[in-house]
Amino acid sequence: MFGSIRLETAMIETPCTKVCTIDAQTRLCRGCGRTIDEIAAWGTMSAAERRRVMDELPARVAQGRAPAAATG
Repeated sequence: MFGSIRLETAMIETPCTKVCTIDAQTRLCRGCGRTIDEIAAWGTMSAAERRRVMDELPARVAQGRAPAAATG
């Protein structure tokens, strides 16, 4: 009686580890290293923008610091 609708959704790569807690000093998510603004915009960023952030995350997490654009 009812047909099924198949929605095609593109899988968006994400660094989310489902440990969503923002560090008060660094303002970074303790799980993935992103800023609140990056997390909020993730779904609307271009693939290149997401890749740029993903490439920065290991150094951010290791140094425990926010990106230069988010400081100040």
